[in-house]
Amino acid sequence: MLEITPIPAFKDNYLWLLHQDSHAVVVDPGDAEPVIQMLREQSLTLDAILITHHHSDHIGGVSELLKQYPVPVYAPRKENYDFQHVQVEEGSTVYLQNLNLKLVVMEVPGHTLGHVVYYGANKLFCGDALFGGGCGRLFEGTPQQMFNSLQRLAALPNNTEVYCTHEYTEHNLRFASQVDPDNPALQARTKQAAATRGHGQPTLPSTIGLELETNPFLRCHTAAIQAASGIPTHDPVSVFTAIREMRNHF
Repeated sequence: MLEITPIPAFKDNYLWLLHQDSHAVVVDPGDAEPVIQMLREQSLTLDAILITHHHSDHIGGVSELLKQYPVPVYAPRKENYDFQHVQVEEGSTVYLQNLNLKLVVMEVPGHTLGHVVYYGANKLFCGDALFGGGCGRLFEGTPQQMFNSLQRLAALPNNTEVYCTHEYTEHNLRFASQVDPDNPALQARTKQAAATRGHGQPTLPSTIGLELETNPFLRCHTAAIQAASGIPTHDPVSVFTAIREMRNHF
């Protein structure tokens, strides 16, 4: 049975390890050392590496991993990488045979222009596109691009498990509570997240359904978020642009 384990790295990254029997695949290994340690502790063989985008905290461990595990690396076609990799783009399929897992690639520009996510078996590995209660900063893309990307992810089934790569949930929910203060689902999630972190556990994975209820960046069509944006239009992209700028300074 497929297991998915978060490997903490740096201050707040999660390197997701997918494993079944003795085989494993890692998503966005920004640091090799904790991955190698986990593989050795659990007697796992690394089969592949999945990359969502080019930022160093997502790829910094790839070269070191490849020295010990010469495996395929799947990475976005629209970005440049120093290591050998298999280019993936919208509609590409990655079949991880030893995990019996097929993942479809979706291009989601915004955080970076070439950012991709991997979706399959009711699981979404979304890098820095979507966060628990938030979304990635727009380092390269436009608000329109990021809004469209998030709408695509929001259209996935509500029970889709969301595996993002940073433990930002509590801070995101504090911002969300400022722009959506009367949302009971958000209030309940905030309490749950605090309790979870209080026990030293990750708040992830989330679900698409939970994000639709509590993530302000997926709720730009609601009266509460439109009012909080402080702009005289209800256009969802304009509302998204305004609250993303607010979050940048929160």
